[in-house]
Amino acid sequence: MVFEQDSLPITAENQFFLPIRDFCQRRVVICSPDDSLVDVVSIMREKNISSVVVVQDGQPCGVVTDRDLRNKVIAQARQPKSLPVREIMSTPVATIPETSQLYDALYQMSRRGIHRLVVVDVQSQLSGIITDSDILRLQSHTPHQLILDIEQAENISDLRRMHTRIQELVARLHGTGTPIRDIVRLIAHLNDQVVIRLIRLLRIERYPDLTNDFAFIVMGSEGRGEQTLSTDQDNGIIYADHLDAEALQQLQAFAEDLIGSLISIGVPECLGGIMASNSAWRRSVRQWKTELERWISTPSPENILKASMFFDVRTLYGDARLETAVRSHIYSCIEHNRLFLTRMAQNMLNFTPPLGWFGRIHTERSGAHKGQLNIKKAGIFAITDGVKSLALEAQALSGSTHERLEHLANAGVLPSTDAADLAAALDLLVRMRLRSQITALHAGHPPDNYLALEQLNRMEQGELRLALENVVRFQSFVRHHFKLHLVRE
Repeated sequence: MVFEQDSLPITAENQFFLPIRDFCQRRVVICSPDDSLVDVVSIMREKNISSVVVVQDGQPCGVVTDRDLRNKVIAQARQPKSLPVREIMSTPVATIPETSQLYDALYQMSRRGIHRLVVVDVQSQLSGIITDSDILRLQSHTPHQLILDIEQAENISDLRRMHTRIQELVARLHGTGTPIRDIVRLIAHLNDQVVIRLIRLLRIERYPDLTNDFAFIVMGSEGRGEQTLSTDQDNGIIYADHLDAEALQQLQAFAEDLIGSLISIGVPECLGGIMASNSAWRRSVRQWKTELERWISTPSPENILKASMFFDVRTLYGDARLETAVRSHIYSCIEHNRLFLTRMAQNMLNFTPPLGWFGRIHTERSGAHKGQLNIKKAGIFAITDGVKSLALEAQALSGSTHERLEHLANAGVLPSTDAADLAAALDLLVRMRLRSQITALHAGHPPDNYLALEQLNRMEQGELRLALENVVRFQSFVRHHFKLHLVRE
């Protein structure tokens, strides 16, 4: 089978960035919720299949699997002749759009602990089905194999090797022409899997009685799913208000153990202390609401920095309802403290792209990074934080910067052409940062955010200049949107 996507050569690595519609099974055995279970089982036996998709009005509403038959019929000694399909089918059914990429399906199966996903079209109508067996037929030297290996890791040493393999895989993908947005999302997914596997290992081996009433959260670029190779820890914990002293003591021990283990795997600690092992970043729902209200009502530079970090919050493991409760409180606080939005937007303007006369790009004049550009401070931070300010006002903080931009464009906050230009500028800046980091790794140096302009040819320097000019225009838009010219310092 031949696949085409913008003339990109198909390799073992980048085939996982092709749409699911190119891989899923189109011939799907279906039934309705009111069909006789015995009839459906007969079809399963006749066709030698392990599942049937249940469809109503063209839309998948459930699935019947061998496991359902074992657990819901045989184990409970029920009479299958009297059962309709709806009484034992698994619902809601796990679906995925046919336009999603193959590794999205892989990630969802791994995250949910399931073996199949029902594929749907843009109208949510049944389009096909994809299973883990379909993916296993592809070549083994892929993101899929790496995720499987992460899931099977037995100790910290194994996960340390997985962390190294992630960097190696990213370096290979970067050389295939895979779009930077896809690479960044894959990095986030793989890093997520490492942390989740570590948490599960710790709970099994050392904390079998740990409470389930908590959420391990990630923030900053990790929360937005926008990591490259240079990233430290930005995480915390939200726990239920009702936990007693004993449960909190165990949760503290677990958090300290987890952060120490992440450091040993190769994930650097946060120099600012934004880690779950720090009690300031491990609070109950009520305590987080109180702290966030304090930060938002008193927009000092320190409080803006901490709040802005938290605004990218995403539950990586545990009860996501705790995060939802805190996020709702953030929106409520912002409605009554508009000054915070103003100050946050002002902070974004402090990171002016280093452009001089005739578009000349200024670099560091001295020190270890002489002749280099801190590409995060030069443009990436201004984009991500400016978009975050607008998204906070629009109560649309969830997702990546690209997803926030799409929402802002659809809501009419940003002109669609400006949003597209800004997304392209961000992609370019992140791609250049990643390339520089890969170059550093190959040279035996730790990756950072600095870019040597001498690594860029004349065309690339022109593209960089245009991207930074887009950042300048975006800062002007933010200044006008929040009427910052009327604000006194």
